[in-house]
Amino acid sequence: MESLEALQARVVAQREKLPGMYGAVDFSITPERFAGGLDDNCMQLNEGDREARKRLLSDPETVARARAYTMLGDATADAYAALMPQYGFRPLVAMLTEACGKGVENVKDAPPELVAFIREMEATPDWIDMSLIEEGARVSRNPTANLAPFAVRGAFVATFLNKYSALPMALTGTLSHETAVRRIKETASFFTTTSLPGALNRFGTGFKAAAMVRLMHSMVRFNVLRSGRSWDVQTFGIPVPQVDQMPAGTIAVFLLAFKMIREGRTEFTPAERAFVEFNRYRCWLLGLPEDLLPTTPQGIYDAMVVYSGTLRDGYDDATCGALVRATMAAYFPSDRSLKSRMFNALERIFARVYFNRAFLRGDKTGKAKLMGVELRPYDLPVFIALGLFVFGREKLYSLALAIPALRDAVDRRLIARIDRLLIEYGHAEYTTDAAKYADRTVAAHAHGRANAA
Repeated sequence: MESLEALQARVVAQREKLPGMYGAVDFSITPERFAGGLDDNCMQLNEGDREARKRLLSDPETVARARAYTMLGDATADAYAALMPQYGFRPLVAMLTEACGKGVENVKDAPPELVAFIREMEATPDWIDMSLIEEGARVSRNPTANLAPFAVRGAFVATFLNKYSALPMALTGTLSHETAVRRIKETASFFTTTSLPGALNRFGTGFKAAAMVRLMHSMVRFNVLRSGRSWDVQTFGIPVPQVDQMPAGTIAVFLLAFKMIREGRTEFTPAERAFVEFNRYRCWLLGLPEDLLPTTPQGIYDAMVVYSGTLRDGYDDATCGALVRATMAAYFPSDRSLKSRMFNALERIFARVYFNRAFLRGDKTGKAKLMGVELRPYDLPVFIALGLFVFGREKLYSLALAIPALRDAVDRRLIARIDRLLIEYGHAEYTTDAAKYADRTVAAHAHGRANAA
């Protein structure tokens, strides 16, 4: 594990190494978003996390590490994204695509930043257990094929609960229904692609997708910080810090660990361990460091409590509520057939209930109503009926996968279902356009300051 001093030095070095991107950022400040004090008002997973937060944040080094990660971007991908004024963003995407498909050594006049980017992704650390990655992908295919199509919208909405972490998404134009659909499909496409056989190998489609996601996040940072407007570092820190990517990348593992802790289990089963390693490797490819990717149920739970326990609570309806409403209202299927319209209606109900149950447990603040996702009288009965089908089908696949004579045939069937899902999701662009930022940053900045006050 990296020492605290080395981590803090990496944070400060961002300004020196990328002055065109981070030159105006004062890394000595503690942004308003960081709630490191025991009495600070922070995001909480549920009532039972208060004692865990108190235990964890009583350690000064834990707090200092959390603060450092709040101000840390992705140095390697950021350096490549910072070449946009020189190359233009489409050529950067094209060169990265070519490097992923053919090898960076075969990209003509590849800039050193691209070489460093690819070489970093190729250099798998020894704390990743590569022997389990393919088995973990196999384990993930059942929920990916059967549950994810119904849960992805609800899980995506969960990333908009906090104004401090959600603002960059608002600045990228995700407030519109059209952009919300594209972002949902890009997210679904990434997680779905990586579950395919061999997808996370060096020349696999998942490796390429991870590289594209990293570049997209770095482009967001670059465009926000260089938009010609004022990004309020004092309030929001840096846009899309690495730590904000942990919840989305590890949500399935966290929910598993949280369930295990409630049950009193402390060890993963072999299948669960493979699933955890698969998720850790996928997140590592996205640029997350070892510190943010623990290996035990308690470690995973603690990491998420530290994250939510140091993220100041803050709801801004113009940011959070608008993102949630745009995402929930978006029409997901690729056509308007009766079957597709029925699926969209049922999937939205499933997502609404899933979001309320998984991420707003026992909400007594009225946040669901404020966001426009409060449960309606018919939502729960529909969810239960649909859940019997969705979870029942997933369970049947699990039982079939446990029979050696059926395992390979069932896995092939799941792969075929995933292939059809990817066709439905369409081609993911994983890009962000600087032109979208110019008119939004000042308004969002002013609105955020007003709400913070």
